[in-house]
Amino acid sequence: MKSLKAALATLVLGGAALSAGQAKSEELTLCWAAWDPANALVELSKDFEAQSGHSMKFEFVPWPNFADRMLNELNSGGKLCDLMIGDSQWIGGGAENGHYVKLNDFFDKEGISMDDFAPATVYAYSTWPKGSPNYYALPAMGDANGWFYRKDWFAKPELRAEFKEKYGRELEAPKTWTELKETAEFFQGREIDGETRYGAAIFTERGSEGITMGATSALYSWGFKYENTPGSYDMEGAVNSPDAVEALEFYKSLYECCTPPGYTDSYMSQGLDAFKSGQVAMAMNWFAFFPGLYKDEKVGGDKIGFFVNPAQKVAASTLGGQGISVVAYSDKQDAALEYIKWFAQPDVQAKWWSLGGYSCHNAVLNDPSFPSSQPFAADFLEAMGGVQDFWQEPAYAELLLAMQKRLHDYVVADQGTAQEALDMLIEDWTETFEDEGKL
Repeated sequence: MKSLKAALATLVLGGAALSAGQAKSEELTLCWAAWDPANALVELSKDFEAQSGHSMKFEFVPWPNFADRMLNELNSGGKLCDLMIGDSQWIGGGAENGHYVKLNDFFDKEGISMDDFAPATVYAYSTWPKGSPNYYALPAMGDANGWFYRKDWFAKPELRAEFKEKYGRELEAPKTWTELKETAEFFQGREIDGETRYGAAIFTERGSEGITMGATSALYSWGFKYENTPGSYDMEGAVNSPDAVEALEFYKSLYECCTPPGYTDSYMSQGLDAFKSGQVAMAMNWFAFFPGLYKDEKVGGDKIGFFVNPAQKVAASTLGGQGISVVAYSDKQDAALEYIKWFAQPDVQAKWWSLGGYSCHNAVLNDPSFPSSQPFAADFLEAMGGVQDFWQEPAYAELLLAMQKRLHDYVVADQGTAQEALDMLIEDWTETFEDEGKL
């Protein structure tokens, strides 16, 4: 593939091929979460409107309400959404419940190959059953949980000297969770530029998915698995393994030692606020927010640095991101499929990356200029090479609520032990899978 700049330069706005044979103009509604990448997609989609003659409407719902709002829409057979950028965990229910149009025939007809997209994103965002050649979405928004830090604080000579004296290494972006905790402890309660700072903002939110997405960032790094054998639902000894217990104990210790006061129910927006307001030296959050952070006048530019989720026993990251699907209840499926065809083009994918979206297309990701195209691009590539995801079962919402409760009760509410929390989680999940006829 030509360089990203060249690809953008040759992106043609005429698009005669897309509009050829088009019967009539349609107004398509695309549903997604309300966040920075959605704004980038609005800008990108102006090219589709110019090329196709269709017009685009957008229904963006804040993340805390996104799943409830859109899953209710799908489960009721609603016609609000023609295109849905739904979470990776929805793919099983979208397929088995008939919410999403199966795209195999369309891909074959249009010459769209899933081999052109990063394997991890095809597996996670598109396939059901997992890993099968049955596609219900096109990979749309690659994402993983990563980290950012106050590079300007890390660069202060007096802090670097003190840190090296204490820990025997340089004050730099941590490579392991052990190093991360040491770094967070170093900053916790420290006065910098006349204000008290804290170590790290991590996910602790109970209501939707927050603490699960945060804690699994540690669990996966200790080698956590949901099953001993994929597809068997044999969770005993996997979910509650000694390594899993150790990882969960570590996450709790990080919460207790090194987070801002009152940080008991925090997720994406609270973590961003804590970092932007200068409360914390480091924060976990989704790569999706990194372009906006880098542009932030107060904490961006030279003041911010990025790093991939730390390894411990293995290198791994919690998967975010989504695929784009055609909603089976739409009366405008042909026009919606035109959008999928347009979005799949390498040049469109290159522009998507340039605007702040995260392309999953190999032509973009494997371009020699990609790692240096943004200060977080190389970390993104590394993260996507080792991503792991939550259950993608049709009953994922029930499975997720159980994990949210068990983790929050242990980590934040200080109830019981890590072993007990994971043992009870297996009981919860076993009941769900029995109800589903999987056990």
